[in-house]
Amino acid sequence: MRLVVIGVNHKTAPVALRERLAFVGDDVTTALRQLKSMSDGCVIVSTCNRTEIYALLPQSIAEQSDGIEQIKSWLAQFKGMAFSEIQAYLYTHQNSHALTHWLRVASGLDSMILGEPQILGQIKQAVQLAQSQQALSSQLSWVIDQVFAAAKRVRSDTQVGAQAVSLGFAAAKLVTQIFDDIASRTLLVVAAGEMNRLVATHIAGLGVGRIIVCNRSPERAQALAAELAAPNRRVEVRGLDALAEVLSEADIVSSCSGSMDALIDKAMTITALKRRRYQPILMVDLAVPRDIEPSIGQLDDVYLYSVDDLQHVIAGNLEQRRQAAVDAELLVSQLVVEMERRFQVRQVGRDIQAYRARTQDQVAQLVAQSLQKLESGEQSAEQTITELSRRLSQTLSHAPSKLMRKAAREGDSALLDFVVTGLHDAYRK
Repeated sequence: MRLVVIGVNHKTAPVALRERLAFVGDDVTTALRQLKSMSDGCVIVSTCNRTEIYALLPQSIAEQSDGIEQIKSWLAQFKGMAFSEIQAYLYTHQNSHALTHWLRVASGLDSMILGEPQILGQIKQAVQLAQSQQALSSQLSWVIDQVFAAAKRVRSDTQVGAQAVSLGFAAAKLVTQIFDDIASRTLLVVAAGEMNRLVATHIAGLGVGRIIVCNRSPERAQALAAELAAPNRRVEVRGLDALAEVLSEADIVSSCSGSMDALIDKAMTITALKRRRYQPILMVDLAVPRDIEPSIGQLDDVYLYSVDDLQHVIAGNLEQRRQAAVDAELLVSQLVVEMERRFQVRQVGRDIQAYRARTQDQVAQLVAQSLQKLESGEQSAEQTITELSRRLSQTLSHAPSKLMRKAAREGDSALLDFVVTGLHDAYRK
């Protein structure tokens, strides 16, 4: 394995430095075009808290070390900074450590939120971009396929990503627990702030068929509506004065207004339940002070969750993820060993192919020389065949003989025994 990871340490690097070293927009495509000339394939992963370069470098340790230093210096130059400014904040992983790191990242084990699934999608986008810039070699593509397959196995065979650990994820999980046919459901978003945007995005991602955004400011409501729009989804914008009217149409309510008074009271909810013939409503109140009167939670057909309720769920789920992470880390170690073995088998196949090609060239030369002697009458057929057999035997036994002598000279008895035993077993078969 000759994989290398060079990254910016988000725990020690100042925010301003991390922002300067991040790759955004056309930066990434330009960087990939330059990096591929220094490597045998490369990928740049740049997110809000992660900047990493994955690359295949030459096999020898000396060449690999030179390649790492070249990429580090290039990074500083590309970002218009002195290398001394960034040197202390860079980390490097090589070979099996690089493979382990990449798998941990793809599995969510190296994320700020343990087990979060978004990073795998971000890596896939980075790979697609590298592919579009022809920055992937066949060998790096093979490694990437192995990492993706292994990450999928980590997430499916352990519970590291099974529990909700963000407000948006927790709210979406509640929706799936209460409702079956998500596409037929209506989501009511009360207020278009950032918290509600995150929750609404998670719930919309489940495939709800209709969304109503109620907000004081029409501009912010329209902006959120545009963000939540999808081909098979109807998105409407209403003012807060229409809240009582549209409440009966909502199966799911997410509210976070920042108002000092409750926007949804018990009387309004009872009226809405009557209009909808007591079909259940899930209400998520993210506001402090509350947007939804707590007494509404006593109604039979309402499932009301406050931000504190969700935080308690998240705290318990985080602990479960931490316990699951122990199993996940063990599985990662096992999968890395498996991947390295497959890589070695794949690599030795190439080495065998190259060795056979060189041997065939040598044999072809010997045969051509023998035919020339036959045609010229320089030797009899018997002499030519005898000499060709001898020279072929010498040619084919030269490499293993040389290896045995080297092992004997260097006192490497283990290698010598391995080669001798292996050759004897091969000839017996």
